[in-house]
Amino acid sequence: MSDLIALTLPDGSVRQVARGTTGGDIARSIGPGLAKAALAARVNGALVDLERPLQADATLALVTAKDEADALELVRHDFAHLLAEAVQRLVPGTQITFGPATDDGFYYDVAPPPSHGPFTEADLPAIEAEMRRIIAADKPLRREEWPRRQLISRWQQQGERFKAEWAAELPADNAEDTLTVYWSGDDWLDMCRGPHLASTGKLDPQAFKLTRVSGAYWRGDQNNAQLSRITGTAWLNKKQLDAHLLRLEEAAKRDHRKLGQEMDLFHLQQEAHGSVFWHPNGFTIWRALESYMRRAIDAAGYQEVKTPQLMDVRQWEASGHWGKYAENMFAVPDVVPDGESGTPAVAPDAGWMALKPMNCPAHILIFRQGIKSYRDLPLRLYEHGCCHRNEPHGALHGLMRVRQFTQDDAHIFCREDQIVAEVQAFCALADRIYKDFGFTYSIKLALRPEKRFGSDADWDKAEHELRDAVVRAGLATADYGWEELPGEGAFYAPKLEWHLTDAIGRTWQVGTIQSDRVLPDRLDASYVGEDGARHRPVMLHRAIFGSYERFIGILIEHYAGRFPLWLAPTQAVVATIVSDADDYAQAVVAQLKSAGLRADADLRNEKINYKVREHSLAKVPALLVVGNREAAEGKVAIRRLGSEGQTILPLAEAIAALKTEATPPDLRPSHPL
Repeated sequence: MSDLIALTLPDGSVRQVARGTTGGDIARSIGPGLAKAALAARVNGALVDLERPLQADATLALVTAKDEADALELVRHDFAHLLAEAVQRLVPGTQITFGPATDDGFYYDVAPPPSHGPFTEADLPAIEAEMRRIIAADKPLRREEWPRRQLISRWQQQGERFKAEWAAELPADNAEDTLTVYWSGDDWLDMCRGPHLASTGKLDPQAFKLTRVSGAYWRGDQNNAQLSRITGTAWLNKKQLDAHLLRLEEAAKRDHRKLGQEMDLFHLQQEAHGSVFWHPNGFTIWRALESYMRRAIDAAGYQEVKTPQLMDVRQWEASGHWGKYAENMFAVPDVVPDGESGTPAVAPDAGWMALKPMNCPAHILIFRQGIKSYRDLPLRLYEHGCCHRNEPHGALHGLMRVRQFTQDDAHIFCREDQIVAEVQAFCALADRIYKDFGFTYSIKLALRPEKRFGSDADWDKAEHELRDAVVRAGLATADYGWEELPGEGAFYAPKLEWHLTDAIGRTWQVGTIQSDRVLPDRLDASYVGEDGARHRPVMLHRAIFGSYERFIGILIEHYAGRFPLWLAPTQAVVATIVSDADDYAQAVVAQLKSAGLRADADLRNEKINYKVREHSLAKVPALLVVGNREAAEGKVAIRRLGSEGQTILPLAEAIAALKTEATPPDLRPSHPL
């Protein structure tokens, strides 16, 4: 065996180096600047420690802070281990469990000794200070492989029962049945596959913050020991951290639950856990969205349908949902009146019914009514479908995750030769709709999961068709954040996902379209082809809002409650300065309503500044202030939400301007629809 190996660098150059050379060696050979900046290496595409010895020919790329996704994953992983080390130094006897990186930071689940009790947020400043001391010590992070039995024995001797249990179950790193550990200096060790930075000093001590403490269970099972989960956020530098904290502060101001209460839009309560009580203001927004979407789907050639809430469980067994999704479905026994009392009773041979968690099987049952010809396709069935899913209590979150929700759901039944054109048309429709609400977006292709229905050949075709449609639509580009997500498709179909970016830079996965050959086959949907034979249609599952509840929650936070005039529950309030102007104010409201505007009068005996402040908190877009002068001249003083000044206009001119602004975007002459 040669003592030399060949390393191919990103510029295509090849270096012959000694076996055992590390990525760090290569960085140092290129120059001191790169040596200082390098954080890790990619070897044959895999992220590895910078000082990992290389034993064979490979491609090598050095990772720096410019490779932000990789760099953030590395530092967040390191901060998690740093947190665990700091906690054990401060509170000896604390046991550690898991500590992963997250999308914006890290957490670690720990079990404090009984003498200490659960960690609280009062402990966070001391933990942060200890983490910074460990960073300042610049402790090397060193990888080793230990025999499983030796590692389990160490954990047991140290009283780390959680680590010992996990070490017994982890898959081996190699045939010798070893597991990977990392040392922090020479005095602290944790079990981890890595990779890590070269030392703790590579972390910026001002780029992290511990944010909260919450309860957790060992391995997520409420029957297991309760743990303390300490969560933090971590970034590459203080500037990024400050920007993130500012986003969090802004997000708190925009919280849809807080604004929903202030604006009297909706409420939630235990008597209907996970379902929404819509108030008149909130349901006004709902109705505006519903009307908007109906116009869009009518123009796009959809036919609206309505299907039952309850269906026999046997239907869900046939579709495959019962086997994959039963724990998330609400099922009830079929009941009959008792012969004597007349009260409901479970029949001896009663079957089970289930509330639908989605609309797809019901739409296939509509498709199957009557004989369909190839000339009938594509058939686009749309439903404002109310669905129920048994989400865990702890997962429920305002409007964002509920148990009862309404989808803007549709299924397109089409021939094989129509798929790409239909998906392309959907891309154009989704593009127009998201732009109407002021969103930018990225598109992801979620590919086949490990557990799935259907043949590999069908999955190959479905994935290719979705990819081809996005390419033809001109959306499979870096400008649209195009990305493919292995293993994240549904069990019956790959899907395109639309990830919206809101006003403060957060992303929300909303719209989808899936290309499905499985359900039409399982539920025996067919059409008569040009050849006179029966063929299976392909079923495209698609949604743009996703659910009305969640989309309204996103809109509340996107607009910070300041809805555009066409969506605002109350579009204008006419407020009087003096009671002498009451009659004029009521006449103005009448004319606003005649023009189709949602308007109210505020005739209370309060100072105008009080009224302005109150209606600003309620996020009313336009306040029309009137006094004796305005009444005499037939004018109004318009104050716009968020503006300090006012504009005085003749009443007819003000109404015309507001009416134009209140026109939904799809009904404006310049709209592409």
